[in-house]
Amino acid sequence: MKTSGKTSDDQHKIEAILAAAEEECKASNIRMTAIRREVLRLILSHDRPVGAYDILEELRLTRRNAAPPTVYRALDFLLSRGLIHRLERLAAFIACSHTRALHGLDAPRHKVQFLICLQCHDVREICGGEIEEAIAETAAASGFTRHHSTVEIEGICDQCTHDNLHAASAVNLTKRTAQQADF
Repeated sequence: MKTSGKTSDDQHKIEAILAAAEEECKASNIRMTAIRREVLRLILSHDRPVGAYDILEELRLTRRNAAPPTVYRALDFLLSRGLIHRLERLAAFIACSHTRALHGLDAPRHKVQFLICLQCHDVREICGGEIEEAIAETAAASGFTRHHSTVEIEGICDQCTHDNLHAASAVNLTKRTAQQADF
């Protein structure tokens, strides 16, 4: 999997996130090792969720001896710090768009939901407190002690919906034009 072409603004944003993540780790007396930083950089450089083996493949471009346990340990660390999320449905990882380092949130414990477009595969992270409250209330009412929940909602994003409507309109116009030509 190739990373998307990033603009210099995107690269500056990635560097700012990396610097903020390192500062947050330093403040917590935790090391942001070079491999953890590089794995985070690779995830940030993608516009879509990326799988562990795709990360490994890219990592091997600069670290020939990189092995799956190395990547998984780095991913576990980044997950534990709230810097990335694992999308269960896709078996892939995405950078957290609400990191504590940038937004002051309690990142490792903040509750998020994901909107996954079935057409373009875009993933949007949302923090819907009402959804989280409904899950907590439903679990409690069932006598269930919840430890973790991830909500992944699949559907069609606004851009694809717009594109589909535009394409459908173009097809209808072509059909009408063809029908008028037949008369």
